[in-house]
Amino acid sequence: MSTTSPTICDVKDLGLAEQGRLRVEYAAQEMPVLALIRERFEREKPLEGLRITACLHVTSETANLAITLKAGGADVRVCASNPLSTQDDSAAHLVAHHGIPVFAIKGEDNETYYRHINAALDHGPHITMDDGADTVSVIHQQRRDLAANIIGGTEETTTGVIRLRSMEREGVLLYPIVAVNDADTKHLFDNRYGTGQSTIDGIIRATNRLMAGKTFVVAGYGWCGRGVAMRAKGMGAHVIVTEVDPTRALEAALDGFVVMPMADAARVGDFFCTLTGNTHVIRPEHFALMKDGAIVSNSGHFDVELDLPGLEKLSRQKRRVREFVDEYTLADGRRIYVLGEGRLVNLAAAEGHPSGVMDMSFANQALASEWMAKNGPSLEKKVYPVPKDLDREVARLKLQSMGILIDSLTDEQRQYLESWTLGT
Repeated sequence: MSTTSPTICDVKDLGLAEQGRLRVEYAAQEMPVLALIRERFEREKPLEGLRITACLHVTSETANLAITLKAGGADVRVCASNPLSTQDDSAAHLVAHHGIPVFAIKGEDNETYYRHINAALDHGPHITMDDGADTVSVIHQQRRDLAANIIGGTEETTTGVIRLRSMEREGVLLYPIVAVNDADTKHLFDNRYGTGQSTIDGIIRATNRLMAGKTFVVAGYGWCGRGVAMRAKGMGAHVIVTEVDPTRALEAALDGFVVMPMADAARVGDFFCTLTGNTHVIRPEHFALMKDGAIVSNSGHFDVELDLPGLEKLSRQKRRVREFVDEYTLADGRRIYVLGEGRLVNLAAAEGHPSGVMDMSFANQALASEWMAKNGPSLEKKVYPVPKDLDREVARLKLQSMGILIDSLTDEQRQYLESWTLGT
């Protein structure tokens, strides 16, 4: 392990590196699948000679992924995919102890955020790794010259996949990208269990308010919304779901949750959390209906789900009453509390997903980057799913690490499933 920092980086304080080392090592204990992949990468060097730009939440879990990619032979640069999600000590550890250039500072402004993305791109990546597709967006809008050398990319989250599929439909996508978010071992676990637990954790840390007996409004019933609704119910809250998709709304109803429009939920909610990936889900007409003391948060990728400029116009006063809590006082004296400036509350006010679930997500990232290194040059400029064999391998390794055994198909069962002539 090197103790000499590279000349290129922009982190808060390299003096935090030792604290970061402890944090990253602690997270690694719950990431056995990534550890097994790292051991193989160290032997086989499948990423030798490749430059990877990773625009992800700079946390202890991401640090373990970056270390794995470097073990595979990659020249890795890391920048933040959210201005408030960076763990400054984890960033310092990557720079000082692993020689990995990092460009991320918790709380950075918008200008610095994009300067950091460009700095991470300056080494001319062969593979991009995104959480929200901001790197892809910068390449396509500002730095198209980089695309000629890019083999492909990977995308971590729902919002990013939505953006990329839109680019594919419009025929503007310049290189192939693997939708890591769509892997079963990612969205069924990271989005549901990771977002569910970490979002509730962020809300509780920010507010220290009791949820039991309160009304908790979940906007959006995708996998992230399912997770938050499930965990809020477990905390004793009465859960309301708002949706625009009739199938998801029906599922929420059959899962036992009350379903109604936001205009009705706004009148009765004590806690609100948006998880839609869309813009202005809670708007001024909703804020105007809320109770005194309503707590509003977002756990979708971007901070556009809450119309905070609209709330500002309704308010006569704004003040910060706790570290991650801004109090907006409306004209009639009612107070609305917004958490984490409307950004991802699980990362702004807490530490993001537990390491145990990020183990599978980042195992997919590592294996997808290896797959892209092998197959990228022959692929079309499209969004691709994670190959099923990789997805199942992550699940197999996770079960192995948990000491769980499962059955195997017998030859007779395999023949039965593969035959169209066998039936009753």
